[in-house]
This record gives sequence, C-alpha cells and structure tokens, in this order.
Amino acid sequence: MTETFDHGGGIRSIQVPIPDNPLGYTLVYVVDTDRGPVLVDSGWDDPASREVLTAGLAACGTSVTEVHGVVVTHHHPDHHGLSGQVREASGAWVAMHPADAAIVRRTRETRPERWYAYMAAKLTAAGAPAEHVAPLRAARRRTFPGLAPALPDREIVPGELLDLPGRRLRAIWTPGHTPGHVCLHLEEEHPDRLPGSGRLFSGDHVLPEITPHIGLYEDPDDATVTDPLGDYLDSLERVGRLTPAEVLPAHQYAFTDAPARVRQLLTHHEDRLTDLLALLSEPLTPWQLAERMEWNRPWQEIPYPSRNIAVSEAEAHLRRLVKLGRAEPVAGSEPVAYVAV
Repeated sequence: MTETFDHGGGIRSIQVPIPDNPLGYTLVYVVDTDRGPVLVDSGWDDPASREVLTAGLAACGTSVTEVHGVVVTHHHPDHHGLSGQVREASGAWVAMHPADAAIVRRTRETRPERWYAYMAAKLTAAGAPAEHVAPLRAARRRTFPGLAPALPDREIVPGELLDLPGRRLRAIWTPGHTPGHVCLHLEEEHPDRLPGSGRLFSGDHVLPEITPHIGLYEDPDDATVTDPLGDYLDSLERVGRLTPAEVLPAHQYAFTDAPARVRQLLTHHEDRLTDLLALLSEPLTPWQLAERMEWNRPWQEIPYPSRNIAVSEAEAHLRRLVKLGRAEPVAGSEPVAYVAV
C-alpha cells in the first residue's frame, strides 16, 4: 500500500521504500508549483520503489510525466536514485549542489577497480585488519553497485531561490552528512499558522530521532584533509537560527521546535567527542577507535558494509579533535594512531 500524507499548503509526501534497509523509506515531497509538481528527492532506484513513487504521484492527483523538476538534497541513492528516470519520463530538470554533483561525476567516471583499490587503501591506513580488507582486494574487477547515478543538469546555488514558479524555496548549504547537502527553506506562512519562519525540508541533516552519519567523501587524487564534523556542527547552528515553524525531514516524520532538536544534536556530538578523548588516553587507530565506540549494537553484530561506515565516522570525529587541538597523531605510528593531548 502506498503511504502518502497531505502536509497542507500544496505539499504532500510519499513514503518510497528503501529495499533491505532499516530506515524503511525515504519521504519524497511533492510541491505544487505554477508549472507542475516539483519533487524534493526521488527515492531509491529499484522497481518496487519506482512503482510506489508512481502510485503516490497518482494519489496526489498528478503523474511522473507532469513533474517539472527534482531538487536533490544530497547524492545518496535513497534520495537521488530515481531522479534520472523521472527526468526521462517528464523532461524535468534535476538540481543538486555542485559539491555533490562533483561526487556523482567522479563516481560515474572512475573505473570499479579504482574504487576498490582506493577503499582498500583507506581502510588499511585506518588500521583495518587484513581479513576485512581482503574482500575489497579480491573484488576489484567486479561491477561496483551504484556507479551510474544521473548527472544533475542544474546547480543549486546556496542562498538563492530555486526555480519553483509561485513558491519561495531558498537553498541553505548544510555540509556534513555529505559535502553538498542542502536544506530547503520554504519562505511561506505555515498553512496552520504555526509560529516560526516557514517550513524546512531538512533532507538527512536534521531528523527527529536519528543522528545522521558524518561521512568522508574525498577525491582519491586530492590530499586535502577535510573536517566534515566541523562543517556539520556549523551547519546545524545555521539551521537552528532559521527557527522554522515545522521541519519536513527525509525520514521518519515531520516535527516542530527545530532549535531544540539542533541543541540535542550539538550536545550529542560534544558528548561523543568527550567520550572519544577518554578512549584516546591510549594510542588508537581509527579502526580501533570504531571498535570501542558506542553504536546501536555491539561491534561484533555490525555487518561488513556498516563497519566501513563506522570507521569513516570515527575518522571524522578524530579529525575534529585534531583540529581543535585535543588529539594528535602519534609520531612514527603505522598505521597512524591518535592520542588525546
């Protein structure tokens, strides 16, 4: 059964399923405009997901062929996956922040074996055991999933209004979850006249109960050391200052009091950094740190792909601690270990 919800003011949402994922679904928002519906995100590229999106649009009184545009909050496949198929069916434009568009372009242009070699090298440098890295080395010539996401044909410019005739939807750059993640501020009075400044499509940046993953998305040929957690914390504070009347996230459910949720997330990361400093009383590699961090299940129960994500999260927190001068690499360690200062 297709689940849709009318949020009022010409905005509806469709629960587009994510196959074999505990998140369950992505909320794809359908925004009425003077030139037809515009989607905020599109859902996973899967036949069942496309069927639900198609049925959901019909339930909203429209169709895929009438879509005017797709605004992608970030490049992840549960948000961007069906964008290309929607464009093929309707001629719609697809918009994305240039930082995430660059990741999509790099993903399409890089050979699968290059990705496997890069990931194996990154995990080895993080201190992953040989048995964890071995499958990546063995899989170099296999097809890497998700290597052909659709290239966007428009760039989202932070601070500017998007091309939604009859609506005022402004892009807010909120890096952290991905380098080009954007939130979208609908600068219109809430249909129920709730106090606050319009409504915010928050993507994965601010969710009502989940703490978003802070990821590392780096060019294999660029040695720049990024600080995605620092970017995320700065972005959170900007969103909190907007004080939207309601937040429309990409997962779970709509909620109010964005500043309170932002404070919870800021506190969570400050507490986590404090906990990691205690762990770093002895030198640890990013892999060893990930093994000791608190997750939603014991490390032994975390599946293989999720361990890779956990290690990147640990490294993102380590980079923040180093930038703050609260941790440092141990000279001469190989792989590099870190210790609290």
